[in-house]
Amino acid sequence: MTRLMSVSHTTHQVRDRTKTVTRRLGWWEDKNGRRILKPGDRLTLCEKVMGRRKGEPLVRICDVEVVDVRRERLWDITNDDVRREGLTATDADFGEWWWPNESGVCWPTTNAWTRWFSAAMKCDPTTLVTRIEWRYLDPTDPTGEL
Repeated sequence: MTRLMSVSHTTHQVRDRTKTVTRRLGWWEDKNGRRILKPGDRLTLCEKVMGRRKGEPLVRICDVEVVDVRRERLWDITNDDVRREGLTATDADFGEWWWPNESGVCWPTTNAWTRWFSAAMKCDPTTLVTRIEWRYLDPTDPTGEL
């Protein structure tokens, strides 16, 4: 079964394939205590899943395969994972920035990213979140391999 996942905050990062990691407040266990995701599961990333108005279409962006799922504190995000989350200076005002990379892209510091996520999701930096890593599947290949 392929699950749907909303990427409403990072739609264009998914479309341009710069986002390969996400953090979620849920997505760990269902109400019966069973794990929701495991490596090898497939997700369909969508613009918005819940909260659509009557008649509003479900906009599917792409399919991905889960590579890793684990729990960690929000404040444990690494510099590498901030980049893999995909948000840059053009996406949000984080207030703090790393030095630009060779392409001139500025990434937020881990502290700034954690504050942004905490405000957007109404949680605390010490909150335990689910870190989900994926790889993009090629829709033209029947095996789904890139």
